[in-house]
Amino acid sequence: MCVYIYLDMVTKTITVTERAYNALKGMKLPKESFSETILRVRGKKSIWDFVGGLSDESADKLEKNITTLRKEYSESYERKVKRIAKELSKG
Repeated sequence: MCVYIYLDMVTKTITVTERAYNALKGMKLPKESFSETILRVRGKKSIWDFVGGLSDESADKLEKNITTLRKEYSESYERKVKRIAKELSKG
């Protein structure tokens, strides 16, 4: 099975399995070429692509850092809101 991909008016022929062809065909929108489908879906990753990418230790450190940054951001945001409310109440 061959799929034709158009790259800036140049074509390339690739060979894919029947399973891959059917998967791509299933993603194809009406009146969309296979090239357009590939370009539309490229780069989209499933969350499952990242499973196992970090050790438990690294994941724990990352989670702690995110929690700390969220807390700092929240506190900073609250200070800004209070400062703005104070300035508005003066007027």
